[in-house]
Amino acid sequence: MAEDTRYRVGVDVGGTFTDLLVTDGTGAARLYKSPTTPRDPSIGVLEGLERAARDQDRPLEEFLADVAAIVHGTTITTNAVLTGEGARTGFVTTKGFRDVLNMRRGLKARQFEKYAPPPPLVPRQRIQVVEERVTVDGAVMTPLKEEDVRAAARFFREEEVEAVAVSCLWSFQNPQHEERIGAILGDELPDAYISLSTDVLPQIRVYERHSTTALNAYVGPVLSRYLRRLREELSRRRFSGTLLIMQSNGGVMSPELAQRFASNTLLSGPAAGPLAGVFYAATHGLENAITIDMGGTSFDVSLVAGGTPAVTIEGEIGGHRVASPVVDIHTIGAGGGSVASIDSGGLLAVGPKSAGADPGPACYGRGGSEPTVTDADLLLGYLDPDFFHGGELRLDVEAARRAIGRLCDPLGVEETEVAAGIYRVVNANMAAALGVVSVERGHDPREFVLVVAGGAGPIHAAAIARELEIPLILVPRESSVYCAVGMLISDLQHDYVRTYAHDLDQVDLSEVGELYRDMATDARATLTGEGVPEARIELEFSADLRYVGQFNEVEVPAVDGAGDTEPRLAEMVAAFHGRHDTLYGYSMPGAPVELINLRVSARGLTDKPEFARGDHGGTDPSPARKGSRRAYFDGEFTEVPVYDGLRVVNGNVVAGPAIVEQPTTTIVIPADSELECDAYNNYLIHPKGTNVEELRALLLKES
Repeated sequence: MAEDTRYRVGVDVGGTFTDLLVTDGTGAARLYKSPTTPRDPSIGVLEGLERAARDQDRPLEEFLADVAAIVHGTTITTNAVLTGEGARTGFVTTKGFRDVLNMRRGLKARQFEKYAPPPPLVPRQRIQVVEERVTVDGAVMTPLKEEDVRAAARFFREEEVEAVAVSCLWSFQNPQHEERIGAILGDELPDAYISLSTDVLPQIRVYERHSTTALNAYVGPVLSRYLRRLREELSRRRFSGTLLIMQSNGGVMSPELAQRFASNTLLSGPAAGPLAGVFYAATHGLENAITIDMGGTSFDVSLVAGGTPAVTIEGEIGGHRVASPVVDIHTIGAGGGSVASIDSGGLLAVGPKSAGADPGPACYGRGGSEPTVTDADLLLGYLDPDFFHGGELRLDVEAARRAIGRLCDPLGVEETEVAAGIYRVVNANMAAALGVVSVERGHDPREFVLVVAGGAGPIHAAAIARELEIPLILVPRESSVYCAVGMLISDLQHDYVRTYAHDLDQVDLSEVGELYRDMATDARATLTGEGVPEARIELEFSADLRYVGQFNEVEVPAVDGAGDTEPRLAEMVAAFHGRHDTLYGYSMPGAPVELINLRVSARGLTDKPEFARGDHGGTDPSPARKGSRRAYFDGEFTEVPVYDGLRVVNGNVVAGPAIVEQPTTTIVIPADSELECDAYNNYLIHPKGTNVEELRALLLKES
């Protein structure tokens, strides 16, 4: 098979389902789902690949031989942290500072709320100290006492640790002590996973550096075992293409680097969503989008402004800080499996508890008995019990009624009112989550297109958009495997940081330029080692600035990246004041500013799949109509038309109230809205009486 027609496969392992998207050089795309297998996610991945092979009447080995690349987003590190099932980890730090890791930052998670920190990744007895000290400017104040390191290694051997994290004070200014500690530990504990802060996160802020390095060690052995097993299974089945692993920063990396920097995968699954949002919004020339992804367990929302997803260095997983760059995604417990209950005040609540994949919602018929969002959607008529996942899973309506019925007497209302209440509450929760990434950060959601993903997302999208007055909704045809799309369009990406803490009037531009050049050299070497030609490498230079006396920094562009590595301070300061005003509602142009960190983001551009355009099929959707059913709209059940989403084609217009079904997702169109199918056979939903081109022009003007 010619190179340009070989398959590319995106794999997204979610909490409930493992999603696959298979594309080829013709622009054709096919999607597949298989149940996630939490004990060994590779089983679910291989089952999904089996389904793709069967769909083409080919043995799996023959199919995989024609796969050029698999891009894999994994939740295995996330789950290891959330369940406390990471590696047995030790920690080495500077003598006198043993408790910094577990003291954390001393800040409450939420204002006015009592907060107990999560169980420590490394209990105090497995934190060992060594005599050494480096000063703030990198000078050696106290030489490393190597016997302390060997004593720590003996203790770790007795404790049967699998991994050791090393993070010493000011080591990012001079890494020689950490590097020597790592070498000694490697000799003494040859089977242990060693993680150095000077490799993982060489920047200022001791707790964040400690935490990120400890997380890297905690999940490193878990991810390494999984990737070795997955690669062996794929190789055994004749896969000889490229395997890439999704990172939390929105890029991908090789499995070898993923095993070394495992903490970079902690939020990798949802990180692909905003990239998919950029791709789909761009098909209509739009650069501002709010992306939402509602799956079985969670609801992820992110904001894309100017065609660039927001990135943060203040990520968190299971209550532990991750200070390496991650795509800024706000997640709440609102999915199809979210459980409805009655709170302490006697009111209806939905989530964050989830029925998960096993047993799942009551209507799955797998032993679940608690009422969930999916049960409510079924009773409201939005889901066809005989067509869930294309008919592979028949939903049990009576089981859903029994589950929902558990709330009727306590609330004093009938079954339909409970189901409708669950629908409204979860929609309100999700609308509030959109407000967090938009209104609370100075953005008007009415100026963004809402890009909707997830198997459950399109059922709820119109209600969410109505709440925030968002005029245009875009539902990709591949909505249910949305993150898998993002993975296939991701570039190889690596982020580098060096701390250079100086007042701006004391910055030595030659020193800064040298640090940028060193990072750029490392970046090019890493990408070249992953097989990226020089012509496909792009570098972006930025810096973290703050007002003197502030705690948090703001990242701004530093240089143009076109070979010049000398920062333009005046432009950086102007950008800082503007960004600070956007984020916090004020700026202080006359106040002194200090430079804290220098950053380089390196991308190795990958080949992207191109989705085929569909032939115009006219406005009449009647050939796609498959029947009708009673569904709940505007406070009552109404007989509404149901359309086959795969037969709704370019140009078709479906007036609400109506339901459009695909095997893996369902779109609910309210009475005051209509759906149009665009040139790529994606779906646009907007109020009746409005025109897509007018709305597009309005959104472009607002941006």
